[in-house]
Amino acid sequence: MWTAIGFAIGLLVAAVLAREFTRRHVNAARAAERRARSAERLAEIGAMTGGLAHEIKNPLSTIGLNAQLLSEGVDDSDLDPDTKRRLGNRVAALRRETERLRGILQDFLEFAGQIRLDARPIDAGAIVSELVDFYHPEAKRLGVTLRADVPAGESLTARADPKLLKQALLNLMINATQAIAGPSPAEPGSPPRGEVILRARAHPATDDRAATITIHVIDTGPGIAPDVLARIFEPYFTTKAGGSGLGLPTARRIIEEHGGRLDVHSEPGRGTDFCMVLPVGEAG
Repeated sequence: MWTAIGFAIGLLVAAVLAREFTRRHVNAARAAERRARSAERLAEIGAMTGGLAHEIKNPLSTIGLNAQLLSEGVDDSDLDPDTKRRLGNRVAALRRETERLRGILQDFLEFAGQIRLDARPIDAGAIVSELVDFYHPEAKRLGVTLRADVPAGESLTARADPKLLKQALLNLMINATQAIAGPSPAEPGSPPRGEVILRARAHPATDDRAATITIHVIDTGPGIAPDVLARIFEPYFTTKAGGSGLGLPTARRIIEEHGGRLDVHSEPGRGTDFCMVLPVGEAG
């Protein structure tokens, strides 16, 4: 008798467990199906927005070209000076907004597009020095001192795509100089408004860390408030008028595609340090 009762209880427990297992399995399958549909939908939206951005670029180029021709026509016209000035200002505003929209579209395409790395051993110190030479005239125009801090005779071989690494570094350099000076040029003969330093260093492997190359972009600007710092890598978040909010997210995405990371440390009133951490590459 007791054996029969125990057997019946066992069957009942097994039935309950089987039903619970089936319910969880069905729920998990439905959740996976919903995630798959959501991922497919997001992929479709991404493809549509990317295609839309490309389609917008073509007529935008036509608008820009015609705005330039219109500006030249106004300058060559026989209109009175006051009318010519007013029309010229309006056409100039049209051209500025066209260029701004073109820049926003380009930033979006770079951020949303697939990143194809051509990673190979490169001299990070040479990349830093080259970018400082390239960006020096713009930094000087804004009244910002720009310099490289690269140790002589030290191997700074990182594994990276040089073109994409330059793009990420240039985004950070533009942010740094604009944080100090804004978009307005400095008055001739005025003292420097601040300093931006590009510092490259090699870090040997330890027991708990692989060997890395770091590249810092350090500025002596106003720093970043903690509430803003928490959001700077969010797409489209920006505190700059006319900014796209995609420069920093794009830079971080590029570095992460290399297997590295982009860190930031900032103190309000003292400045900001963006640090790229890259894997070491074997010297060629």
